[in-house]
Amino acid sequence: MTSPDSHVLVIGECVADVVRTDGAPDTVHPGGSPANVAYGLARLGRPATLLTQLGDDANGRLIRAHLESAGVVVRAAGVARTPSAVVRLDGQGRARYTFDIGWTLPPTELAEAPGAIHLGSIGAVTDPGAAAVLALVERWRGRAQISYDPNVRPALMGERAQAVRRVERCVALSDVVKASDEDLAWLYPGEEADTVARRWLALGPAVVAVTLGADGAFALTAEGGHARAAAVPVPVADTVGAGDSFTAAFLHARAAGADLAGCLTQAVTAAALTVSRPGANPPSTAELTAALTQAG
Repeated sequence: MTSPDSHVLVIGECVADVVRTDGAPDTVHPGGSPANVAYGLARLGRPATLLTQLGDDANGRLIRAHLESAGVVVRAAGVARTPSAVVRLDGQGRARYTFDIGWTLPPTELAEAPGAIHLGSIGAVTDPGAAAVLALVERWRGRAQISYDPNVRPALMGERAQAVRRVERCVALSDVVKASDEDLAWLYPGEEADTVARRWLALGPAVVAVTLGADGAFALTAEGGHARAAAVPVPVADTVGAGDSFTAAFLHARAAGADLAGCLTQAVTAAALTVSRPGANPPSTAELTAALTQAG
């Protein structure tokens, strides 16, 4: 476990989310799961650096300004065009994605030791950049807390069996793993989320947390601990970034010394605040504290 003020290195993609709904003009929001986690951590007061790629274009400048507004330090390799995704929302605000993205992170050395490293989503499993990500994580394993969120995007994952092998390699490198029930359903069709979580624990993590949408979330530990939290009911603007807000709040609470139930409570509350407003807009410390106080 890291200290509350320890530095977190987040590695992975930035994506310009072009949000599209029927009868309304397109809107562009900064996105990308790792970028959202870095932003969410910074909003909660954790020093965060994002190792990523960005183009020198309007979307890249938008994303950089967004991240830096929260205090995220952005280390970005240059690419010709900032990755993007068309996000289509249904009548309940649920998001479906169509991607225009590549991942080409070069080999990277760190000037200073991070307290924690978070990886996930496209950047952890998409070549050629994934090789650089995993090499960096393997070098720092045992010296920094490693966390991972597969954030499965089926259109980009390739053949399922190979995707499972890649995901399980990342799980085995990690101390904390978060996944959604939708992630697990795609990776392991027909299996119960609880069964998969227990199997993942056997690969090496100390904690596996699983989000269940409207049914809340649960977490298991390698020491036999178990906790569950109900979802916080709110009017849904859209679900963009909800899982990333959960991840950021869970990691922040764990680093601050909260018990497993407390980590889940903070995480589901942060996710609820995010779905109540458009885009990947996680709460600040003050907003999260107020919501937790109001909930009693």
